[in-house]
Amino acid sequence: MVVPVIDFSKLELDGAERAETLEQIANGCEAWGFFQLVNHGIPLELLERVKKVCSDCYRLREAGFKASEPVRTLEALVAAEQRGEEVAPVDDLDWEDIFYIHDGCQWPSDPPAFKETMREYRAELRKLAERVMEAMDENLGLDRGTIKAAFSGDGRREPFFGTKVSHYPPCPRPDLITGLRAHTDAGGVILLFQDDRVGGLEVLKDGQWTDVQPLAGAIVVNTGDQIEVLSNGRYRSAWHRVLPMRDGNRRSIASFYNPANEATISPAAVATSGGAAYPKYMFGDYMDVYVKQKFQAKEPRFEAVKAAAPKSSPAA
Repeated sequence: MVVPVIDFSKLELDGAERAETLEQIANGCEAWGFFQLVNHGIPLELLERVKKVCSDCYRLREAGFKASEPVRTLEALVAAEQRGEEVAPVDDLDWEDIFYIHDGCQWPSDPPAFKETMREYRAELRKLAERVMEAMDENLGLDRGTIKAAFSGDGRREPFFGTKVSHYPPCPRPDLITGLRAHTDAGGVILLFQDDRVGGLEVLKDGQWTDVQPLAGAIVVNTGDQIEVLSNGRYRSAWHRVLPMRDGNRRSIASFYNPANEATISPAAVATSGGAAYPKYMFGDYMDVYVKQKFQAKEPRFEAVKAAAPKSSPAA
């Protein structure tokens, strides 16, 4: 099985090619929860600059990672094993170095080109996310801009757009620790600029873990829990994980187009002809549950936020 690769430029055409592209996006959302976009309109020169500044940034952070809890824990396990003790893999730590950037936080100032490059990149990614959401609107039979409006509380709030910059350094014992534990994403539309040489990202499809194959210049798109709710389960947020690698330093830059915390999320009316399969709630309430249960099954999260809705959500 291969994660779908879609030529996004054909969405601008008329007739059969546009219809085929919309069908490919629908299949990616329904059957996979993941797909890759090529010819997406983001300049390749900009992507090369993003790769450079993020790699340069990690080099400044590398010493800190070597002193981090995952490294110390793995070293302790290996030492115990060498003493003849029985050891078990760690299941509550991830072998990754991460930091987040969004409009309300302080960004790294070194390397000097980081801020300018990432501002330009994030502006392009935000526009791409909104184009993808419009394609989802069309495929779901919704008015254009429906998903964006839901995420913004019908224009009263600003959707959250954040970026997670990750590196997965070489791991000497990938059998004892995970790169990133399996989970679904809490939010809306996630756009990932992943390493084009070092793999490790996998998506769960039909009970089988499948590689999200590295592809130069591509942007990986996956749907989060809120898209699942808005589509009333037609689009499913997919379980995914990152495996640690013995060789290579995997770079991963994920941008999240999420609802505002105050936005009310519920199945869109056109998707509920057979009844709503998900509750109505405020996204901030969902996040309160998600941060405690990120690596657990998602269905209890929906039940928990449904139970909390009468107390904290105006949508009750």
